[in-house]
Amino acid sequence: MKTLSKLPVTLVGDNVQLKRQEILEYFLNTYELYEKLFDIFVDDSVFYKKSEPTRHPMIFYFGHTSTFFINKLILAKVITKRINPEFESIFAVGVDEMNWDDLNSKNYNWPDVNLVREYRLKVKELVRELIMTLPLSLPIGKDSAFWVILMGIEHERIHIETSSVLHRQLNISDIKPSSLFLTCKECSKAPKNELVQIKGADIRLGKDENHHLYGWDNEYGKEIVEVSDFQTSKYLVSNGEYMEFVKDGGYEKEKYWDDEGLKFLKISSAKHPPFWVKEGDEFKYRSMCEIVAMPLNWPVDVNNLEAMAFCRWLGERDGSDYTLLSEAQWYRLYELSNIQDVPDFDDTKANINFSHYSSSCRVDKFAFGDVYDVVGNVWQWTQTPIYGFKGFKVHPIYDDFSTPTFDTKHNLIKGGSWATSGNELMKHSRYAFRRHFYQHAGFRYVKGKELKVDENIYESDTLISQYCEFHYGCSHFGVENFAKRCAKEADRYTLNRKSVLDVGCATGRSSFELARYFDKVTGIDFSARFIQIGVELQKRGKIFYERLEEGAIISHQSHSLKEFDLDTYADRVEFWQGDACNLKEHFKGYDLIMATNLIDRLYEPRLFLQSLHKRLNDDGILILTSPYTWQEESTAKDFWLGGYVDESGKEVYTLDTLISILKEHFTLVETKNIEFVIRETPRKFQHTISQMSIWKKL
Repeated sequence: MKTLSKLPVTLVGDNVQLKRQEILEYFLNTYELYEKLFDIFVDDSVFYKKSEPTRHPMIFYFGHTSTFFINKLILAKVITKRINPEFESIFAVGVDEMNWDDLNSKNYNWPDVNLVREYRLKVKELVRELIMTLPLSLPIGKDSAFWVILMGIEHERIHIETSSVLHRQLNISDIKPSSLFLTCKECSKAPKNELVQIKGADIRLGKDENHHLYGWDNEYGKEIVEVSDFQTSKYLVSNGEYMEFVKDGGYEKEKYWDDEGLKFLKISSAKHPPFWVKEGDEFKYRSMCEIVAMPLNWPVDVNNLEAMAFCRWLGERDGSDYTLLSEAQWYRLYELSNIQDVPDFDDTKANINFSHYSSSCRVDKFAFGDVYDVVGNVWQWTQTPIYGFKGFKVHPIYDDFSTPTFDTKHNLIKGGSWATSGNELMKHSRYAFRRHFYQHAGFRYVKGKELKVDENIYESDTLISQYCEFHYGCSHFGVENFAKRCAKEADRYTLNRKSVLDVGCATGRSSFELARYFDKVTGIDFSARFIQIGVELQKRGKIFYERLEEGAIISHQSHSLKEFDLDTYADRVEFWQGDACNLKEHFKGYDLIMATNLIDRLYEPRLFLQSLHKRLNDDGILILTSPYTWQEESTAKDFWLGGYVDESGKEVYTLDTLISILKEHFTLVETKNIEFVIRETPRKFQHTISQMSIWKKL
């Protein structure tokens, strides 16, 4: 069991060949451990089952982590050729219950699992070759190809854990016993929990840019939090301790649940934790591969809403206020526990990294000073919604890893579980889930009042805020709003009005404007951090963002669909996350396709253009706009459509190339110039002229 999961590699070193070998071994261990998780299925039919209605079938997760490598390597321009474009589309986007998550089974034709196994093998060999041949310098920085490879590895490490949760949620008849993933056999009565006094301190959150381990964007930055003295439970809340809440009717008494919790109860009909199995008048316990007698002294697995309901029940019983740890309070426990962070982390001293069991174990087994299980056993829900520290910057190769979760609806979990590995083992790791989600997660409680969160979050991402202002802010210098103008032009040229595809919709204004004229609008953008603005407008009718005024001075802005007379059309729009160069097959049957200021930002624009005729109805219209500002940071020069001199000395212009690519299936109707102005500050604007070309399908 000790070698089941390796500790992560560092970014530093003085021997390049040794570092290559370390990364290769870490990659192979990750890749193979992930596949072993799927070996516990009784047969291949299980791959096509859902363990949870709001998730994809198991086949998606089996294919997802390998396609992630290819999609990110393509985006980073490390490779230029896909292995299987269809797989790399259907397995691309997972599910977090966002509005743009596609769970419609009609949109998926899941492949034979043996083909996915073959695909995974091809990806494995490609990544192995890249690790051994790509240029490597140490330390590995965020602009290195090896950072992208480590991103793929750590992404798969996350899914080792999240997939093991989904496998636990399958019917036990779908799972066979495993000699690798063994359940702990130590179980007895629960120890009596008690409060431990913790001395406060100033806590530094966030890590430096030169940290020696790979990190996700939300881990970087800096924030100092003053943590006052507090009292916390000595042990994680055990099944036995939680049993008192269940037997006291905790799931039936509304007073212990907030509005979100009551909604969860109504939808789920939950009466007890998810991995408790009711048999007659008794409960048994579901581990990953078997059902066992209820281990009362193991930590309970619950979601955040259940944990908070328990705290309210406990407070009523004891006449005190109880809540969950904050992120900073957990850091304080970590600092007092003298834990050595990776690479010096000792996984034999905690139930973590598969180093002891493939299940939880008793809550009084691993002590960290006066408190047990500061790390390991199960994750600990916190009361802290995830957010970005000061200095937060997205990584361009995975720009929506974190920002869609900065919505006050995703709470941080800390400390890791028995299945936690890789980057998740770090002190600085930050993972957050919706409060009704299940992970291998439980909780410990602290004395204190629960946090009240203001849901009116002002978008602070500079680029997103700038697009919000571009789409929804004031017009400048007499230039009409660009999205509104483009929609008017689309209305002039399009005869049929049933459906339109708005590719590269960004924050959604063009999609809403098109809905004035069309029955159904599908807005697609590569990044969820953009389309979440449109989704927020649909759900709440209003957005909030920060606007730069001067230097470090910002103002708070808000806009609604109603002020633009768009609220009555919002239900005609749907938003999806997608890659314009590799769109899913079911995005077709449109009367209009519009792509505004997109083609010179795509990694391979020909791929996008060459398939558009298949997605348009007869007599359909294609509208492209672009200022043709080709740049290598978006598109490798070999894939530019214009703006260069070819080998014969001829100047190549984009419109000529567009005609060459599209002439087989389209005729050029007209071109015209469309101005737009982007505000940077009150005294600095970008005034640009985009060429609009209108094409009719032959």
